[in-house]
Amino acid sequence: MDLQGSVIRPPGEADSILLQVTLGCTHNACTFCGAYLGKPFRVKPWERIQADLDWAARHCRRIRRVFLCDGDALCLSQNKLLHLLGMIREKLPWVVRVATYAAARNVARKSDEELRELREAGLSLCYLGLESGDDAVLAAVHKGVDAATQIAQAGRLMAAGMKLNVTVLLGLAGMDGSMSHARRTGEALTALQPDQTAALSLMLIPGTPLYDAAQEGRFQLPDAHGLLAELRELLAHTHLERGLFLANHASNHLPMTLRLPRDKDATLALLDQALAGKVALKEERFRRL
Repeated sequence: MDLQGSVIRPPGEADSILLQVTLGCTHNACTFCGAYLGKPFRVKPWERIQADLDWAARHCRRIRRVFLCDGDALCLSQNKLLHLLGMIREKLPWVVRVATYAAARNVARKSDEELRELREAGLSLCYLGLESGDDAVLAAVHKGVDAATQIAQAGRLMAAGMKLNVTVLLGLAGMDGSMSHARRTGEALTALQPDQTAALSLMLIPGTPLYDAAQEGRFQLPDAHGLLAELRELLAHTHLERGLFLANHASNHLPMTLRLPRDKDATLALLDQALAGKVALKEERFRRL
């Protein structure tokens, strides 16, 4: 497989065929993101993608999922996406799930009919990086889209029959905006009603504008206690009818997996114990991106 540069994929795609169809990100301006530093956006040649599919057809017969990399596969034209999904179905007929990242700006370029076509062609799961439900935070980190737009476009994906996994970032508002970020993110998740939510903790990456701001004292990341308090506030304001809520990423101080609404009260109680110092947290040296 031809995987160029650092390849970012969700934790849930660890056992998937990683099919790189684009390089980088068309936006690539978020101040916290170092995923595509020094990796200009481009679409990979179809000959290279087809060669990777042929390789996967020979060597990946036991792998039943495909993830389309890098960050912007959904920016491809409808014809290219349908052709790609058709080739996956033809060459990898045992695959039961195809997933991709889905930026709201790319979803907005597709009509409702086009989204349904993609679902029928095999695209069944999209990962949306909401990051925050607080528009002030989204503007500060140059996300390029507000919360309402993300909620609306995610709703269109779900209406087309796709599963939706949403990522939010603890600590993204810094110390001063922490609680507002938490509350408004919980409210956004309530409006979204995703199939799965993943709460990650911000880790500052050298080379990013937010890292530089922290080095210069213009941004202060909450400590472990502050991030836990933010997670508790976020969860308290998240009201889901059903779905998984994951805070088990390597970046988090207190890994947890819960099903909402069933496990909410017990998890809030656990967070209260952790905030009171009665639950051991992950040592800083074991945290990872």
